[in-house]
Amino acid sequence: MKEQKKISKNKLLGIAGLAWMFDAMDVGILSFVIAALAIDWNLSPEQMGWIGSVNSIGMAVGALVFGVFADKVGRKKIFMITLLLFSIASGLSALTTTLAAFLILRFFVGMGLGGELPVASTLVSESVEAKERGKVVVLLESFWAAGWIISAIIAYFIIPDYGWRIALIITALPAFYAIYLRLKLPDSPKYTEKKSETRTIMQNMSEVWSKKYAKRTLMLWIVWFTVVFSYYGMFLWLPSVMVIKGFTLIKSFEYVLIMTIAQLPGYFSAAWLIEKAGRKFVLITYLLGTAASAFVFGSAETTTLLMVSGILLSFFNLGAWGALYAYSPEQYPTVIRATGSGMAASVGRIGGILGPLLVGTLVMRGYEIGYIFTIFCIAIVIGVLAVLFLGTETKQIELE
Repeated sequence: MKEQKKISKNKLLGIAGLAWMFDAMDVGILSFVIAALAIDWNLSPEQMGWIGSVNSIGMAVGALVFGVFADKVGRKKIFMITLLLFSIASGLSALTTTLAAFLILRFFVGMGLGGELPVASTLVSESVEAKERGKVVVLLESFWAAGWIISAIIAYFIIPDYGWRIALIITALPAFYAIYLRLKLPDSPKYTEKKSETRTIMQNMSEVWSKKYAKRTLMLWIVWFTVVFSYYGMFLWLPSVMVIKGFTLIKSFEYVLIMTIAQLPGYFSAAWLIEKAGRKFVLITYLLGTAASAFVFGSAETTTLLMVSGILLSFFNLGAWGALYAYSPEQYPTVIRATGSGMAASVGRIGGILGPLLVGTLVMRGYEIGYIFTIFCIAIVIGVLAVLFLGTETKQIELE
């Protein structure tokens, strides 16, 4: 019986993780595509910022809409719909010839992705025993790093010789395989037990801010906003920042690939620590590491310092992401779990809209990269304070 549970847990992790990896390939390739499009379509920094931001606008809408519906119609159905939307829009974006059409399709890509991620972590959280829940959700997140690494490899070998369109098609196609895999995936056992309860979407949304959950919700919204704001502001601009700092496009892709590989040990160390030291400890430690690395990266003058701080930035930032995805669903009971996680992720995506736009605007006005990255450093520290003073430890607690 124990072995059977282990197999089903691993199968769940594999199916959900593969889809997560394909999603990350698309988001990861976007950072390289932005750098290539800037040359191909002669884009201004402001227009480059909008490409990243429109993706996050879609993610904000998707996280809210699909999050609340996952508590009404089930995790699995939303899991399927979001990946289908994401895959089709991603493939079509490779065929566009204008910035306007590209932006519209990136909105739908973002919508699918934004809806999928909180629902996937909710499904996995509800399907795994309390003693392993945090570790498994962080391991699910580690597939994101694998997707980014693959996208960096594709960018390095494909974009310079074959162009960004081929790179986008290559990253979009595997997602259809994940749709096939998900057909066999069972829905969350906790949702199946609770689905007889008839509740409206508005009831669920208002309960997230009820007296019992208001403090948790405030904490999550602040942390999600600061983490997403800094992540998308920094990482979508990473190849372009390297170009601004004087490296060629190919050399910047090479350096970003090396930095991206550091995401994997970041996830694995967070997965190991989260059940030993707790969610709050991992979030606070890894976010402080992110803030320090961002500060050094922004002001780095030498290639060595740039590479070391960039590697640490990837390590700590993605470890923190894993902990956040594990921590968020644990704040709410089953009936509002996807709603609460989705609403927090949606607020976070507003940060993802503002981050890339801020970088584009400040670069246009001649501000130094060091000044821009200091802003992200301060934002992350605000997130740390929210977890420290408003967060409660949920390590190995049975979900309500």
